[in-house]
Amino acid sequence: MALTRDYKETVLGRLQNDGEFCKALYAEAIDALAEGEVAEALSMLRDIVHATITFKGLADKTGISEKSLHRMLSERGNPTAQNVGKILKTLKEHLGLQLSVAA
Repeated sequence: MALTRDYKETVLGRLQNDGEFCKALYAEAIDALAEGEVAEALSMLRDIVHATITFKGLADKTGISEKSLHRMLSERGNPTAQNVGKILKTLKEHLGLQLSVAA
């Protein structure tokens, strides 16, 4: 039987090496939040953080402790709107994104 890579390992590798994929996943996370799919959005944001800025880097830039960030972006996370805004803004800046809304 052929060896396969773990799904998360594959996604994290692609996020690290494919800027367009990373941008698309960020957009999907925002769409998921807008649709009320909070757990899915937090999972996507967690993957982006792991693959790019790291939780330590995100903590340094947001002023939110690493432990709190891990808890917020966990499967059972329940971050405030203010903290989600800080996370999204920091990731947007880190990834060099310009956002626009289209109908």
